[in-house]
Amino acid sequence: MRTEMSTLALGIEVPTDLFIGGQWRAPASGRRIDVINPSNEEVLATVADASVEEAMQAVDAAAAAAPGWAATSPRARADILRRAYELMVRDADSLARLISLENGKALADARGEVAYAAEFFRWFAEEAVRINGDISIAPSGASRIIVQYQPVGIALLITPWNFPAAMATRKIGPALAAGCTCILKPATETPLTAYALANLLAEAGVPAGVVNVLTTSSAGKFANAILDDARVRKLSFTGSTEVGRVLLRKAADSVVNCSMELGGNAPFIVFDDASIDAAIEGAMLAKMRNGGEACTAANRIYVQRGIADEFSQRLAQRMGALTVGDGCLDTTQCGPLVNAGAVAKVASLVDDAVAKGARVLTGGERLDRNGYFYQPTVLVDVAPNADLLHEEIFGPVAPIVIFDDEDEVIALANATEYGLVAYVYTGDLARGLRVSERIESGMIALNRGIVSDPAAPFGGVKQSGLGREGAHHGLLEFSEAKYISTQW
Repeated sequence: MRTEMSTLALGIEVPTDLFIGGQWRAPASGRRIDVINPSNEEVLATVADASVEEAMQAVDAAAAAAPGWAATSPRARADILRRAYELMVRDADSLARLISLENGKALADARGEVAYAAEFFRWFAEEAVRINGDISIAPSGASRIIVQYQPVGIALLITPWNFPAAMATRKIGPALAAGCTCILKPATETPLTAYALANLLAEAGVPAGVVNVLTTSSAGKFANAILDDARVRKLSFTGSTEVGRVLLRKAADSVVNCSMELGGNAPFIVFDDASIDAAIEGAMLAKMRNGGEACTAANRIYVQRGIADEFSQRLAQRMGALTVGDGCLDTTQCGPLVNAGAVAKVASLVDDAVAKGARVLTGGERLDRNGYFYQPTVLVDVAPNADLLHEEIFGPVAPIVIFDDEDEVIALANATEYGLVAYVYTGDLARGLRVSERIESGMIALNRGIVSDPAAPFGGVKQSGLGREGAHHGLLEFSEAKYISTQW
């Protein structure tokens, strides 16, 4: 059954109906959701709006496909994932332009996301054949202990709008490698990338029902219905801590296995023995990747007093020189935010900081044009009680705070309920490792502006989440350890 297709700007054609059981289906209600281009506020396309009944049809499809997929050999699963990687590489340019159209991010960032996203399929193609168990002798000698890993079961995957390709592949890859079937619910702001990936996975040979993709305007009812079904045994969610708490409470009713990648409030620490050139480059990556709309974005920049003035002026010069514009233009270095609400939140946080004494070195205002634009902004003299030091900014705003010594900055870095990632710049390796150990965070980038890697365990501590994605850890998140006791 052929889906309704939308031919978007730049000639990109993408499916827009529900993908259930290997078929494209128009929503029974006829309801559809507008997808807006953040660069000009125009409607790009409309996608299907799934009902609770259609959510349950997806569970049925995943359940029907589950025994066959779990029994599929690891090598066969690996070959399909490898083919999906190759198809993403083949379609990299059109996927990047699709991401820019619906998300707004600059093409350079979109291309980087596609490469990163594809790598999860390649990585988990390699991990699929390494689901190793073990065997040992009980200390008493009375028995043998055999441990093997089996797929956890049907998985509900919920992804955000800021990395519509990477967040999907980071979940689908390990789910398929482990032998799980899944239901992907992408964000309504950026559903087109998810449907494009569904098309690509079908071409790669994923059997019908193994991956199902549905968009809905009733996210709460949709998720609740799926999690109420006893056949669903896994929830993998990336999004805000606030929504994550709600989903965890719901998952508790059925004791569903949960992986949660939640909010962040990343400190970016620069000691006065650091290379300022390297720290500025790292800050531009950590702050401005995806225009600041990333859970890993540097949210609080702490600079030691001896270099604070030079660092602040140089960062403001770099941020102020960025070309802001339509994400689909090759000349754009900073695209729009995702929607009007995002702009309003960023503006409110900057206004609050300025009202509490912060000085604007560059930016500080919305842009007077169509689209959801906010100027790249650097603030200094930021008060400790400024809201943007305690909330995720999710925009192109860099607040700088001066510190004097190591103990002080570690206390500042840890003074948050979040603990996803932290950045540390220093010329002293011993100090860097010492500080890294003391910071309460799941990930540390030491003298680096990017921490994400498909081969590394991605995840946080405290209220930044549960579990890890990527690496071999990500595969185990979709597996259950089964212990067999025997003797011979």
